[in-house]
Amino acid sequence: MSLSEEFLTDDVHPIDIVEDLAETNAWDFDRIGDDQIAMAVEGQWRTYSITLAWSAYDETLRLICTFEMEPAEEKLPRLYEILNLVNDKCWAGAFTYWRDSKLMTYRYGLLLSGGQLASADQIDRLIGTAVMAAERYYPAFQLVVWGDQDPAVALDVAIAEAYGRA
Repeated sequence: MSLSEEFLTDDVHPIDIVEDLAETNAWDFDRIGDDQIAMAVEGQWRTYSITLAWSAYDETLRLICTFEMEPAEEKLPRLYEILNLVNDKCWAGAFTYWRDSKLMTYRYGLLLSGGQLASADQIDRLIGTAVMAAERYYPAFQLVVWGDQDPAVALDVAIAEAYGRA
């Protein structure tokens, strides 16, 4: 049975679906309000903070996935350079650095205009894509910020795929 088959009524709130997914996956979560939920999702590199919020005004389910990053001030230009390179590779969502909060952020908005409904499968994919993007590019960000790597070289590490077996 697919995740979508659990929600067959037309009036399921998208955040209710997210809450059910969080319970199913045993993620720590906090239902902040009727239209917002925050959770922690464990990745290979770190635990990611994910917040999803429903905006009825523009009929958008917004996802924000964050992790801490505290680069030295002199590293910021190179961090911004790799952010541009990474975002050229991201077809769904985009990264930004919130300097005041010292957070790397992946953002995406799922538009559900005209009364469209989000399925559990869509929301699960949305969360999975955010974590996968953060996991994929985390090493490149680290190489630039802490390893003094050139952004283009660091990006090659992130997008390289392993072939064969070790």
